Amino acid sequence: MLDASLIKEHLEVVGSDGEHVGRVDHVNGDTIELAKLDLAGGFKHHLIPVSWVDHVDEHVHLNVTRDDAKARWTEKPH
Repeated sequence: MLDASLIKEHLEVVGSDGEHVGRVDHVNGDTIELAKLDLAGGFKHHLIPVSWVDHVDEHVHLNVTRDDAKARWTEKPH
């Protein structure tokens, strides 16, 4: 199981296809909140589960593609 403490603020999140998904704003439990000031997210906060993370190095690498992540992420309510 991945150690969620490795997921740091401002790290780039990339899909399994290497495509940009967003940047980490913060982690809350088992959920990653992506930064809203990112063109890929349409300048809205989006939430993705930590379970989508394959590994972390200088990026957060997901086990789903960018398109998959964008189709399945949750928009943070206001």
